[in-house]
Amino acid sequence: MSATHKPRGKWLALLCLLPFAVFFIAFQIAPLVWVALNSLNTPDGWGLGNFEKAFASKFYMQAVKHSLQIAFWSSVFGMLIAIIGSYSLRQVDSKLRDFVIAFSNMTSNFAGVPLAFAFIILLGFNGALTLLLIQAGLIDSFNLYSKNGLIVLYTYFQIPLGVLLLYPAFDALRQDWRESAALLGAGTWDFWRHIGLPVLTPALLGTFVILLANALGAYATVYYLTTGNFNVLPIRIAAMISGDISLDPNMASALAMILVGLMAAITLVHQLLLRRSYHVPR
Repeated sequence: MSATHKPRGKWLALLCLLPFAVFFIAFQIAPLVWVALNSLNTPDGWGLGNFEKAFASKFYMQAVKHSLQIAFWSSVFGMLIAIIGSYSLRQVDSKLRDFVIAFSNMTSNFAGVPLAFAFIILLGFNGALTLLLIQAGLIDSFNLYSKNGLIVLYTYFQIPLGVLLLYPAFDALRQDWRESAALLGAGTWDFWRHIGLPVLTPALLGTFVILLANALGAYATVYYLTTGNFNVLPIRIAAMISGDISLDPNMASALAMILVGLMAAITLVHQLLLRRSYHVPR
């Protein structure tokens, strides 16, 4: 290819990316800048008053605490089940594997009002599964509308997403590695400790970050389940934007930036852990 064709091909590629760039700026960068600017707008002028009020309020800090706790534990439980499920799918017949993957793809989109209604029927105070467990003597009661109940609910919609994200990662584990390790005297634990887990670390960390983001930003399901009475960040933000009594879009913007800051911190930790992984190219 001549030298004159290379700049032309480069400009053509950039031109093809222009619609994506416009879309990204219009729906990602511009709203983020607008929220950041509004978070600095206070009744006394521009400043950090909204953030000071948010961090000084036990009510808002409780929302942050609940959001982090629910997101963390649901992501941990969802990850553990997704890891076991993804690895098990590699060991079964292809037809059953295809069915489970298709089912996971379908259930990963099952959220909002239908999911809340389904859990009320199953695990509400008079839910079918709740009554069966009480009659079996396994539990005394179960409060779906509490923090622990929401962790169970969040874990449910984290599992199919985790399976879809982790299933392709197990392609990186080759069967001849396990056979070679066995020939050298390595047991199952040695293989996973020195080969399996290090190879899967980028996928595991990346999936965990995505699950955290998925849980931190969840709104519709928890809102319809608790009618907005449980204190988490997405509900507080929505209440101050659409509420008639507590209308305060600038404070909502400050809480939204706190949520963005939490995700940025989690992503930074994720990148630092990846750099410490010896198998990741530097």
